[in-house]
Amino acid sequence: MFDIFKCLPFSAAQDPSTLESRLKDLECHFNWGLKRSRLIRSRDMLEDIGTEEGNLWLGHIYNLQGFIWYQLGDKEEARRFLSKATKAFRQLKNMDEGPWLVVNFGNLAWLHHLLGEDEQSQDYLSKVDALLREHPSPSQDKLHPEICAEKAWTLMKFDKYKKQAADYFQKAVEMQPDMVHWRTSHVIGRVSLHKHDTDLDQDIWEEMREARELDPDNTYLAALELLIRAKRGKQVKDETRRLEEKILLNPVSSYSGIKVLLKVYKELDDIEQAIDLAERVLKDHPDNRYLKVCAAVCYRSRIFSFWESCPKPSASIIERAISLHEQAIALYPDRRSLRKKLDLADICAKTGRDKKRAYQIYQELLILDLKPADKQQLYNCYARHLHSIWQKRDKSIDYHMKTAEIPLESHFRQKSIGQLKTIIERGRSKKCGEIQRFLETLQEDQPE
Repeated sequence: MFDIFKCLPFSAAQDPSTLESRLKDLECHFNWGLKRSRLIRSRDMLEDIGTEEGNLWLGHIYNLQGFIWYQLGDKEEARRFLSKATKAFRQLKNMDEGPWLVVNFGNLAWLHHLLGEDEQSQDYLSKVDALLREHPSPSQDKLHPEICAEKAWTLMKFDKYKKQAADYFQKAVEMQPDMVHWRTSHVIGRVSLHKHDTDLDQDIWEEMREARELDPDNTYLAALELLIRAKRGKQVKDETRRLEEKILLNPVSSYSGIKVLLKVYKELDDIEQAIDLAERVLKDHPDNRYLKVCAAVCYRSRIFSFWESCPKPSASIIERAISLHEQAIALYPDRRSLRKKLDLADICAKTGRDKKRAYQIYQELLILDLKPADKQQLYNCYARHLHSIWQKRDKSIDYHMKTAEIPLESHFRQKSIGQLKTIIERGRSKKCGEIQRFLETLQEDQPE
């Protein structure tokens, strides 16, 4: 059996230092090193998944929400969600006890200890110990598959840990291959690691094919497969229309695959159909914030696609785009406000609707105390805004350098460095010498 912690007599466990030592050995959210900077974003994401009856991940959702609420300082919400997780697991499994409760009981053991309720904490430690004795792992050198699956599902919600998540799902599936939703999530996780690749390894395609056969009603997986095929230039419009009708029958949720399906239409150069779908769903669910964000993304794509093949957007399309972005900013004040405010500024400026408002949005963002990654995104977008809208080329260069000097590798940093190199190659800026010296210094001090 895989020992999560050493069994100690009750009298020894009463010692606070011994109790905390045992708690630190548990496999639960409090010990998985989840990144604090992602907690608010993860909280919002979990709310968007939905908690309809029959959701096989419902216990996991509540478990992670309980941990997040404690980290955000709301102890009572933490207690409430962890209790809901216990109930959800029991209802889904139709059993009072089982290995699927190990992580939940570990979380509760930690929560009671942190609340100064060490007797209750010890009770949950004893429950975890009993569960592990009664339900040993099929593989002595691995965690129980139920623990592997929950750890995998949780780590998938944090970008930094997606490779680990795929590995844990693989272990869970190897030990318990009959759990279809684990296999489906494993495929989705593997694909997410290659989301910018259209040429997936053959083994991933084969695993996806098997998952589609085993889980034919999973509309998210179906939409993901269509998106990959569309990116590869395949004609999937008829299949996409059929899947659209199927998705519309499902409860509104980020797990339904609607956002992925909208991306399929965009990939097929049919942004009008994407907008039509988003508006149809919004008509039936006018207060759903997730759908409003999906619709906002579609309208943004429609506005900026006129540079390629679509006609210039009408005033009504621009106004709808602005309205949806304003609503999205209000509904996600923590998680998506930066991205959506930048998008709103883009729409206001590049359509000529309100350049002054766009400039003001940037001024409000520039005085905020942002994380390095967010600063890079802001500075890069502002640099491009200054150049294309106001023709302030020297100031634009300054902000590209501000982006590049933040020692964090990112897409935006590389874009700014690339733009600075292009300026030097063209040789028309009086700041070419300054840029050259800056890039040389940058090269000497590469970020980790």
